Amino acid sequence: MVKNKNTFPDNSLSNQIAEKITHEIITGKLEPGEKIIESAYAEEFGTSRAPIRESLYLLATEGLIERIPRKGAVVKDYSEAEIYDICEVRMVLESLAMKRIKQNGVKHEVQNKMDDIVDKMELAKDDITEYTYLNQELHKCIIEMSGSNIISDMYWRLGRPLLTLQRISFLQEQYIEKSLEDHKEIIQLLLINDFDKASALLEKHNQDVIQRII
Repeated sequence: MVKNKNTFPDNSLSNQIAEKITHEIITGKLEPGEKIIESAYAEEFGTSRAPIRESLYLLATEGLIERIPRKGAVVKDYSEAEIYDICEVRMVLESLAMKRIKQNGVKHEVQNKMDDIVDKMELAKDDITEYTYLNQELHKCIIEMSGSNIISDMYWRLGRPLLTLQRISFLQEQYIEKSLEDHKEIIQLLLINDFDKASALLEKHNQDVIQRII
C-alpha cells in the first residue's frame, strides 16, 4: 500500500485504521456517500472509538471522507468539478516537477526505483487495486526526482483522493496496458534526457486519465 504522510506514526493504531478504511474505499467496499460505522472498526481492531475518530479526522483532513451533521462521517462523493480540480492540480505539479528535472538532471537512483516499480506493475496488471497503488508510487518518483520539497508537500495533499480516482481510470483492462506503455516510454525518455517529449507524454497521459474518470 502507498504510504502517506500524516499526523500519526506509521505504526500507530489510528494510522492502521486509516489505511484500512482507505483500502476499503479504493476497492469499492465502501462507496461514495456511505456512512463509516465507527463501532464496526472498534470491534475489528479491539479498541475504543478514540483511535477510530483520530483516523477519521485524518481522512477528513486529507479529503477522503466528510463529516455531515447528524449523520457522521461518510465517504466523500466528488463532484465533476472537484474531480477536474484534483486531476488538474496533479497535472500542474507533475509538469512543474518535469521542469525541475530538466533544470537539475535525472536522479538515477530514483530512476532505478521507477524501473523496479514498473516491473512490479507488469506483474500486477490483473490486480487493479495493487496496480493503482504502484501507479501512484511511480508518479511520486517523478515528484521526488524534482528535488523540490514544496512540490512534494503540495502533491502529498492530493494523496488519498487521487488514489481513489486513479483506480476508476483502470477499471477497463486496456487502460492498464496503455498506462504501463506510457510509463515505460516516459522512463526511457528521461534516460536519454528528452525532457520535452517526456513532459508532453506525461501531460497527455494525465489528460487521458481525466477523460476516463469523467
